Amino acid sequence: MSSQRFPIRLGRRSRPLLRLFGVRPGNAYVDLDGDLDARFGFYRVHTALTNLASWRIEGPWLWITAIGVRMSLRHRDVTFGGSHRGGVRIDFKERVRFGVFRIPALYVTVEGLEGFAAALSERGIPGEDARKRRVP
Repeated sequence: MSSQRFPIRLGRRSRPLLRLFGVRPGNAYVDLDGDLDARFGFYRVHTALTNLASWRIEGPWLWITAIGVRMSLRHRDVTFGGSHRGGVRIDFKERVRFGVFRIPALYVTVEGLEGFAAALSERGIPGEDARKRRVP
């Protein structure tokens, strides 16, 4: 399977705030190869694809709760958020190092959520689109 790059969506109004995290269009992406390599400005999460347990498309969210590099106090998952429109949660089998922490999951707000999810599925990682379960 060939290497694929998925840029992280950077909202037009969010870009000035994201510069505080070192984020620019050229350094906000997720690469899939034999590994998952997510970069977001000064930050990086890297792990083998064999460590990915599942994925889940979620969102949209409130702008104020979605933008930037965030860590949930309750679950210790990390978000690389450039847009509030939605993202993909990637759960790990074993926690992954992120600075001094070991995180159980990563949210990424990539362009083309469905395409990213399809690429994960093609690599044998199960998941779901939680947005489709909503009742109008």
